[in-house]
Amino acid sequence: MAHLDYVLHLADSAIVLGQRNAEWCGHGPILEEDIAMANNSLDLIGQARMLYQYAATLKNDGSTEDSLAYFRSAQEFKNYTILELPHHGPLVGYAVDNRDYAVTIVRNFLYSAIMALIWEKLQTSRDEQLAAIATKSLKEVRYHLRHSHDWLVRFGDGTEDSHARAQAALNHLMPYTQEFWTFSDFESSASKSGVGINATQLKEDWESIVHHALKEAKLDMPSTDGFVTTGKLGAHSEHLGFLLDEMQSLARAHPEGVW
Repeated sequence: MAHLDYVLHLADSAIVLGQRNAEWCGHGPILEEDIAMANNSLDLIGQARMLYQYAATLKNDGSTEDSLAYFRSAQEFKNYTILELPHHGPLVGYAVDNRDYAVTIVRNFLYSAIMALIWEKLQTSRDEQLAAIATKSLKEVRYHLRHSHDWLVRFGDGTEDSHARAQAALNHLMPYTQEFWTFSDFESSASKSGVGINATQLKEDWESIVHHALKEAKLDMPSTDGFVTTGKLGAHSEHLGFLLDEMQSLARAHPEGVW
């Protein structure tokens, strides 16, 4: 069902990035950022909750927000691949000493830029429930975009080391944004029905936001050439399994638990 898959895609993307950003809790570079990133995670998980609750009503099979978040396998998740990558580059694992805040900031900026455009368009969805979720989520993602943009500029136009870290993060992550512009069957059907939107039509606006920020940050726009990831189709990197193992462990250990 394209309608359901579209809602799950939005929910999975939000919860996976929320989980990734939450890994900074207690490890932020400064206290203010520790709190800011925790709030960012809570916003994303809150968006995921609304979307999972709605997805459960669409499934109408006894599913709940918890079962959709905690009892689906990696292959069932439909998030963008870029969101599941570790903060410290291409390696699997959670090595604390290798955490790099530049990766977090660049990813949040690239994702928030596309979601600000998507949520804005979804406010006019034929699906009134999804439109209402979009209106609430838009307010939050605009803050996420402003926060990540400001830090992107600080990194890029800062010290030699901060600039190098931001550029390296950008070079690493930018190819994954190609997935934003691939059009899956469920997105196509949702768009044709008026429930969803054609994200490929937002590419020019997204590129304008990105190019303006990179110019301000004195960063170079890297190539996006390379393999096009297909996370939203259920084909993920090896990293998602590690992330879900941690995120889902408590619920799976106590499946009858009441939270």
